[in-house]
Amino acid sequence: MAQHLTMRSGNPVLGAETFRGVRVRPGEEAMTIGGTVNKTMLALALVIVAAAYTWNLGVEDPRVNGLVMLGVFGGFVAAIATSFRPTWAPYTTPVYAVLEGLALGGISVNFEARYPGLVAQAVFLTFGTLGALLLAYRSGLVKATENFRLGVFAATGGIMVVYLIDLVLGFFGRSVPLVHSASTFGILFSLFVVGVAALNLVLDFDFIEEGAERGAPKYMEWYGAFGLLVTLVWLYLEMLRLLSKLQERR
Repeated sequence: MAQHLTMRSGNPVLGAETFRGVRVRPGEEAMTIGGTVNKTMLALALVIVAAAYTWNLGVEDPRVNGLVMLGVFGGFVAAIATSFRPTWAPYTTPVYAVLEGLALGGISVNFEARYPGLVAQAVFLTFGTLGALLLAYRSGLVKATENFRLGVFAATGGIMVVYLIDLVLGFFGRSVPLVHSASTFGILFSLFVVGVAALNLVLDFDFIEEGAERGAPKYMEWYGAFGLLVTLVWLYLEMLRLLSKLQERR
């Protein structure tokens, strides 16, 4: 079992140790897949409501940039707190969802101002990818084998290293061309990142299913929803990046 849990997900918040040592107390309800789905839907609803607020302010409103910064840094703090204290997930996951919604709404309205119609495409592709991969996973067409997990984990780690280098270079007025360029290689890189982000969804499904099978405590439904939300936010942002590059090539 320990080996089976070694690389359950490339998602950093759904790591190998999440369910280890976690047990349901007498009289306490256990985690279920249905419960996790409900929590995920609620978290997504909070994201959408918060994003709609920032979106409706409009790109010209000076408050938008402040709300984006609040969402980015506040969401990061909430994510760290949830990752280190899964028992806080019933409280920190809704907070994370609202903060991420504020950030995504502001980011989206800026993309929409530059590329009209782009946001609707990104939203459709993100949820379309979620639905397609969930169907493929449930039907057994896609299986989270050990090699699959290791490959996605390695690819996710490599992408994070590239983004970290890009962040550091940004302090010196430089950047990694692959990340921002609309060149052929830049587009191929973004396609690769979107693919890896999408495959992380498969690992998230598998991880949540494992938690339900092991009878994890009820609060882990919120933690599972949090992990899935992290991947969906990443996938959506990468969809925006890819589509914007494609628009620039036209």
